[in-house]
Amino acid sequence: MQTKNVDPPINIVVRHETITEAIRVFVNKKIGTLHLDYPKIMEARVVLDVQKNRHVAEIILFCSNHITIDASTEGPDMYAAIDQTISKIARRMRKHKTRLLKKYRVKPEDTIKHLDEKVFAQDILDTHPTESEIDPEPMIIHREGIKLKTLFKEEAIMELELSDRPFLVFTNARRNVLQIVYRRGDGDYAIIEP
Repeated sequence: MQTKNVDPPINIVVRHETITEAIRVFVNKKIGTLHLDYPKIMEARVVLDVQKNRHVAEIILFCSNHITIDASTEGPDMYAAIDQTISKIARRMRKHKTRLLKKYRVKPEDTIKHLDEKVFAQDILDTHPTESEIDPEPMIIHREGIKLKTLFKEEAIMELELSDRPFLVFTNARRNVLQIVYRRGDGDYAIIEP
């Protein structure tokens, strides 16, 4: 989950009407749900227009990497128009992310391999002699296969961002080396190259 994107600045403009606190809270809540998706929102501008029975909601998102995503909806109710506009924006954000993933996608020629995880008991250092030529036998609590994909660094960070795993092991598509990307305590990402 992104933490740097929470509560982006939101400018709300209402034409031909005065803004109520309920609409302001509703818009902030709805735009706040978009921060989980890619791309990162830098600023949001909301234009609400009321003309007799027409309620028009327009939302413009200014995102990182000079990406602008906008949508507008017209309806008989302002809350419904805002809901439909947020749905359109979320679809467009997912579409943009899919295009980006397709751009960096690697051909699937033997790109997925499996690594086995071995778990050792806590007292392994006390019971196994250090001079021994044989590695200790692992005590298997559970066996988990990890898919080793060939990805670009940006794609690996995006995949880690969308999952709840603490790290991701992948083969760098540019350099063809094994790398591990993980989330640091301050929210940034780091890469280990074994």
